Amino acid sequence: MWWHEVVGSASTEHTPQAHDAEDPLYIMYTSGTTAKPKGILHTTGGYLTQTSYTHWAVFDLKPETDVYWCAADIGWGTGHSYIVYGPLSNAATVVMYEGTPDTPHKGRFWEIIEKYKVTIAYMAPTAIRTFMKWGDEVPAKYDLSSLRVIGSVGEPINPEAYVWYRENIGGGTTPVVDTWWQTETGAIMVSPLPGVTSAKPGAAMRAVPGVEADVVNEQGESVPDGEGGFIVIREPWPAMLRGIWGDDQRYKDTYWSRFEGLYFPGDGAKKDEDGDLWLLGRVDDVMLVSGHNISTTEVESALVSHPKVAEAAVVGAADKVTGQAIVGFVILRGGLEEVPEELVQELRDHVGGSLGPIAKPGRLLAVPELPKTRSGKIMRRLLRDIAENRDIGDTSTLTDSSIMEVIAKQLPSAKKGD
Repeated sequence: MWWHEVVGSASTEHTPQAHDAEDPLYIMYTSGTTAKPKGILHTTGGYLTQTSYTHWAVFDLKPETDVYWCAADIGWGTGHSYIVYGPLSNAATVVMYEGTPDTPHKGRFWEIIEKYKVTIAYMAPTAIRTFMKWGDEVPAKYDLSSLRVIGSVGEPINPEAYVWYRENIGGGTTPVVDTWWQTETGAIMVSPLPGVTSAKPGAAMRAVPGVEADVVNEQGESVPDGEGGFIVIREPWPAMLRGIWGDDQRYKDTYWSRFEGLYFPGDGAKKDEDGDLWLLGRVDDVMLVSGHNISTTEVESALVSHPKVAEAAVVGAADKVTGQAIVGFVILRGGLEEVPEELVQELRDHVGGSLGPIAKPGRLLAVPELPKTRSGKIMRRLLRDIAENRDIGDTSTLTDSSIMEVIAKQLPSAKKGD
């Protein structure tokens, strides 16, 4: 059907269909990163309550004057909650864009912000790191002064990308809301609030009002400030998933079995000395190297903080000596296709200086791009397959599945550290 034909013949009046608060609203299949997608069930009343509230509170929404743009995929959890349901329930003016950030040129996002005077922008850290790679001069060509709040979503944002985003896109003064949540939680759970929170680059800060988030140890006990563990939710929240469609047992096993009475989303986190939360990514992405737990996020952030690295992904590959060896896949600034011998040592020492000698990557491989889902998540599972010389698993959720063949061909050129 053609939009103009359907709209032209439609009535200007509509009576909404009434629904019970617990009527199913939608089922979303998630977790391409774990190879076995789960049908997450969301219902009506609670989901709309929390998406509406968080969209208003986290972005300081002024619906009469704001122009809001969430640059996520509309078919992803963020697209549902923060392109459709949350913004429309708040009568927000919403920009929708179909296309890539570099078509027809690398300034496309900033051109849209300038043209439509966007005041609130929300995007993934992987996109932000791509913009960093393209250079400061690209956004500098555009007037981004309309922006008053900028946000990130999808995975933990490393401090350098956060600072770049704030300085180059936010003019050095615009608040950055680094939000943590999942398709399963339905809406934002942990985030700074602009004008309220004194934020820190890379920290998700505190749970939004009404949400009880905590960090616990292996025994499910709350850790003191300054220590790390597993993020959990202690109390129900309005937008929580109501189950995995057709598989109640998997729902219990996945989210409720690790810690009795606590919802465990599968992410690691730490509390800093002030009690603020720093997300460390999936617990599956924590490497055990010589008896030490090392987060892939921390090693990736250390690599990206080196001026010659634009983006990085790190995995733990099986190693007979250390249990797991750290393998780093890096996109180098300037488009270098191989990591020169001297740079290998420089990068390893750089990581060691940040996190300690145990965190030095054993191997480093330069790649032209990283395998990512449409939501911007790096598919470390596939990189682990390559690092351990296994057949590559399902690539159907990738934006570009051909990148795995390119990376696999380059593997023999990986440099091994000492």
